[in-house]
Amino acid sequence: MLIVPANARLFLCQTPVRIHKSFEGLSAIVEQMFPGQLLSGAFFIFLSRRKDHMKVLYWDGDGFVIFYKRLEKGSFAAKKDGPPSMPRREFLMLLEGITPKRLQTRFSL
Repeated sequence: MLIVPANARLFLCQTPVRIHKSFEGLSAIVEQMFPGQLLSGAFFIFLSRRKDHMKVLYWDGDGFVIFYKRLEKGSFAAKKDGPPSMPRREFLMLLEGITPKRLQTRFSL
């Protein structure tokens, strides 16, 4: 089970990634795309070319953790454009296969 805190920072890798990469390969991509963020406790989300596989890499304080999900049918509905950071609710909807048409914020911080 993946627990994502409310204040978690999530970054989506905009380009498809070979899903066979493990800790070292994904860490190298994070350092390239998001310099200095690898050990920050942020969640880094990677999708395969067909968007039917997802890996999430994060640092939990004493080591790296990889969460891996493979869909049997369909694909993840991730945005190709926009900023690499992702709100928590969009990530949770992505995991569940929900494609939001419009997200409305109740208030801003």
